[in-house]
Amino acid sequence: MEFAVSHIPGALNVAPQPNRPAHLYISDVAEVGRLLDRDKAKPLVLYCNGPFCGKSKRLATELVEAGYTRVRRYQIGAPGWRALAGAAMQTGLTALAYIGSDPTAVWVDAREAEDFARGSLAGARNIAMSGLRPGKDQGVVKAAKDDGRLPMNDHNTRIVVFGATGKDARAVADAIAREAFHNVSFVAEPFEQVRRAIEAKRVKS
Repeated sequence: MEFAVSHIPGALNVAPQPNRPAHLYISDVAEVGRLLDRDKAKPLVLYCNGPFCGKSKRLATELVEAGYTRVRRYQIGAPGWRALAGAAMQTGLTALAYIGSDPTAVWVDAREAEDFARGSLAGARNIAMSGLRPGKDQGVVKAAKDDGRLPMNDHNTRIVVFGATGKDARAVADAIAREAFHNVSFVAEPFEQVRRAIEAKRVKS
């Protein structure tokens, strides 16, 4: 669930070792092997929750001991990706119901205004991808800061962007992240799948 809520785009996740307490979480080396078809020379870059998190360090040690020869760590991890790369994280469909229980979360619809007007998620705010402009404080993102569509009182507010395509959602999410919002992610799946994931949760509830 932690991975589904927020991960570096393109990253892969494997099952944890069984019978470990949460504070000693470590991915299962055997699962890594299956993911890589047992290729121990394949380059690996591990990351976790930054320099004070031990997950990637523990896994790196076990992988090296198991004979993996090209293991690296992105030591600043998820916080560094957000802060230094100025880029959004990715959220999986399976996490949307969990995030939906956060009343402070801001949902941003990156589709065009006409599509947004025909229906979106309840409470979503429209920041259309076509309105993006290069640079800081430009285009639709500046307008969204000025008119309150973006949460100017708390730049740590969770912001989740979805759109007609994952590419559109990511473009808007990255643009928002570059405006010093620290907790921005995008959903790669298109709007209809996002809507169905949210509605399925409501039906079960």
